[in-house]
Amino acid sequence: MKYRIEISSVAEAEAVGAFLNLSQLTSPVTANQWHGGLLEAIGSLSVMPTRCSLARENKYFSQEIRQLLYGRGHTSYRILFTILEIGEVQTVRILHVRHSSQQSIGENPEEPDTA
Repeated sequence: MKYRIEISSVAEAEAVGAFLNLSQLTSPVTANQWHGGLLEAIGSLSVMPTRCSLARENKYFSQEIRQLLYGRGHTSYRILFTILEIGEVQTVRILHVRHSSQQSIGENPEEPDTA
């Protein structure tokens, strides 16, 4: 089964921000390669998106939140998404593109993790 991919404006802005940041830290060529790979990774979610693990944010939301890891080291990002059924169309909605070192969405920074 093929899933339709839909990217939220927030996720798109986060990806562009990451690209701009990377182009300042490395080179435009490296940043373009990273961005192309990111789009390819997102596109791969059109097939078997449930292969990806639940995101740590999953416990904060009523909808299932999954993540696809992309990149390595300082270019490691988490692509956060949910799977929706809109009518007869299965859709993967990309919610966020976040650096792997960023705090979880929904997590209170003043409360220690008790897990």
